[in-house]
Amino acid sequence: MKYSRIMLAAPSSGSGKTTITCGILSALKNKGKRPCSFKSGPDYIDPMFHRNVIGIPSGNLDTFFTEDEVTKFLFAKEYTGDIAIIEGVMGLYDGIGGIELQGSSYDLARVLNTPIILVVDAKGAGRSILAQIKGFLDYDDAGLIKGVILNKTSLNFGKTLKPLIEQELGIKVVGTVSESKDLELSSRHLGLVLPEEIPDLKSKLGSLTELVSKGLDLDDIISLADEASDLDIKEEAKIDKKDINPVKLAVARDRAFCFYYRENMEMLKDCGVEICEFSPLEDDKLPKGVSGIILGGGYPENYLQKLQDNTSMKAEIKRAMDRGMPILAECGGFMYLLDSVKNEKGKVFNMVGAINGTATWMGKLVRFGYVTIKEDGLSIKGHEFHYYDTDNNGDSMMAYKPTGNRSWPCIHKAGNSYVGFPHLYYPSSPRFLEKFVEAMKNYGGN
Repeated sequence: MKYSRIMLAAPSSGSGKTTITCGILSALKNKGKRPCSFKSGPDYIDPMFHRNVIGIPSGNLDTFFTEDEVTKFLFAKEYTGDIAIIEGVMGLYDGIGGIELQGSSYDLARVLNTPIILVVDAKGAGRSILAQIKGFLDYDDAGLIKGVILNKTSLNFGKTLKPLIEQELGIKVVGTVSESKDLELSSRHLGLVLPEEIPDLKSKLGSLTELVSKGLDLDDIISLADEASDLDIKEEAKIDKKDINPVKLAVARDRAFCFYYRENMEMLKDCGVEICEFSPLEDDKLPKGVSGIILGGGYPENYLQKLQDNTSMKAEIKRAMDRGMPILAECGGFMYLLDSVKNEKGKVFNMVGAINGTATWMGKLVRFGYVTIKEDGLSIKGHEFHYYDTDNNGDSMMAYKPTGNRSWPCIHKAGNSYVGFPHLYYPSSPRFLEKFVEAMKNYGGN
């Protein structure tokens, strides 16, 4: 089948690919196109901008998480509309540990046979840009880099560089985006700030869309995307839907708990799960009739007082866990289930108390990167990224780094509940999710 698609990648982080991706997605919508988007790698927040701000379906694809055929199947399953924009991660060739190709933007482009547009930060540079681009072209064994965007330089100078690049390197310059610090998306320790935290975001998006439309040739971008070859999707890569009775699952979703992979939610639905969203910040009870709970990551540390004060919800969740209801909790969700959380100012806030321990702000990145989590023949892949640590991280499963020989105990397993810092990617282990859904079915309702 033909899937029109392009990847926006860069030589390094900070080149402006996220800002430009948002601008292009919005500009394509204004042009009457129906784009969808994907993020290369485990980042939650960029897809939130695509979905919540621009109104475009967006997912995560990662060649560390899934084998090639499963990655292609997930792309095809989630492809909608008439063009897909895939946003890269870090530098184009930066994968596992920063040194492997697996997990890199380039590896995903290889698996999906996707043309790449390289977003180059051209601020303060001239002809030297050609040497940088040439180096990336020379390293491109599959010949995937088809275009260049010159970022953070003037439109006039971009027009000066364009013929030099095209004539000497034989690659299309699809345009220039001039620098505008007011339109750059802000960041914090876990990545970009959440969409609702950016003042006048809709206005900024409008200005960004205008900037991108003025400087880039959208028809050139569409043409490059249309040149992508057909993808051969193997049916055996499909994650089969299970013939089970529908069960209800309470999924925490609000300002504090908002980190969820689209692929995880879709896989749950394919397993016959009805997702019932609730807010640990605002609601006083769990949804009725649920047989399990998921508490995702996010920024609970920004709402500790409100989480502490919602004693009825904390009591509901503790009773559910004490009764053996299956629960999956990741990172911020794990912190919420502990006795308490101590913030960066040393103030302690009481949490659910379902698991003994305190989460404490460490003032530095405690763990970062991919992990494979194993226990008694069961294996699932995930990612850690947190500045908090606890005195009781759990020892029911082991986390293994994909490079080197580092490993450490992680995850509290209580019955059919799995609670810990790692963010899990369910398509990497259908068996893991099957067991959880089967446990929900056996448990019944609340």
